[in-house]
Amino acid sequence: MKDGSWDECCFNNHAISISANRQKAKSLVETAKARVEFIKKSAIDESNARFVFEAYYTSAVEMLHALLLLKGFKVENHICLGFYIRDILKDEGLFLAFDKCRFTRNSVVYYGKAIDEDTAIFSIAKAKIIIEEISKLIEEKLKK
Repeated sequence: MKDGSWDECCFNNHAISISANRQKAKSLVETAKARVEFIKKSAIDESNARFVFEAYYTSAVEMLHALLLLKGFKVENHICLGFYIRDILKDEGLFLAFDKCRFTRNSVVYYGKAIDEDTAIFSIAKAKIIIEEISKLIEEKLKK
């Protein structure tokens, strides 16, 4: 993919303008939060580290999609979600955390790379930060 910015994502129709959808956004938030509550019950060890990480990452992505739905956008890939964080939210730290999680997740899902417990714990901590920060933005948007 050649996109290198949010503007390019929009230009190439990887991010499209839609009508804001509060109900769908709320549903995604509820699903993401329920998944987090479910996986909090799991102790992380070598046998489940990647699954717990993937669940946190999925919840982070759902929260990002919810925020974008509230802003009136539909995004078709995770790279453009990151560019939204970097270019529109202007949060380089959160972008780097998301991009690191995205890379780790892609290594697991697309390349079959096993991640050890320490990598999973590190990546889960980053995903939790993403979820927390995006959750705050969603709450602000839903108050309006």
